[in-house]
Amino acid sequence: MTSSDVPAERSGLVGVLVPLIYDLYFSAILSGVAEAAYEHEMRLVLSPTQHEHAREVSLFDRLMRGTVDGALLVLPEAASEELERVFNDRNPFVVVDPLLPLAERIPSITVANRSGADQAIRHLLALGHRRIGAITGPPGWVASEGRRGGYRDALAAAGIPFEPALEVEADYQIEPGAEAAASLLDLPDPPTAIFASNDSIAIGTMRAARDRGLRLPEDLSIVGFDDTTYATVVTPALTTVRQPLAEMGRTAVNLLNRLLTGRQVGAVQIELPTRLVVRESTARPHPLRQSG
Repeated sequence: MTSSDVPAERSGLVGVLVPLIYDLYFSAILSGVAEAAYEHEMRLVLSPTQHEHAREVSLFDRLMRGTVDGALLVLPEAASEELERVFNDRNPFVVVDPLLPLAERIPSITVANRSGADQAIRHLLALGHRRIGAITGPPGWVASEGRRGGYRDALAAAGIPFEPALEVEADYQIEPGAEAAASLLDLPDPPTAIFASNDSIAIGTMRAARDRGLRLPEDLSIVGFDDTTYATVVTPALTTVRQPLAEMGRTAVNLLNRLLTGRQVGAVQIELPTRLVVRESTARPHPLRQSG
């Protein structure tokens, strides 16, 4: 990425780089962005990146050479070093839901991934599950590593040894989630519960379980992460960790506005809380599978 001077006079335009517009996850964030932008009398220039790094770089450069005052980068593919090179007072931006770890000076909005996963596993432990699988996201991602850490921390706190065979990786989509779940459910001693790192993976897990004739939650408990609309329309309704997606968008716009107006911002890296929402996809393990 490169940077260039921008006009001293503000245009009221803010660029928004987002991987996808139609996805429920990103549209929820954008709803908060739009709400806060209206309150600050900002207009948005929306640019989908399609999860392509080259496209992201090109769009960012075009925005910063144009008339926008600043930008919001949602789940950017760019590494921290790239972002550091272009960040300055004349080209402020805020990263929303960082994909990769960021340097401390890069403004960002994220959520308590580790705490959310810890809540999910503690819920399953309280129900009596001891053989708990996890489907994490791609390695190295901020969300993936935080949720992986929360899963392992909660098991360790309960005195349950970590079993590598019970932790698998998948992209944050339904089909990869189903494939990852199949590998867990086909183990000689499969888990009685699975923590999925997002709701799409959880839905894929439901599909894999039903393909094997398992009842939900009688034979298998499932917990997701996100609390998108998907969580309430599937059967059984999904127990999941709620991310404050719209609040992420609102907070990012508010932070960018403070950067643009030169006001004291305090912390530039903000972590919002997550909360477990218990629905119908979790229950005590079947008595024949329950172990101490």
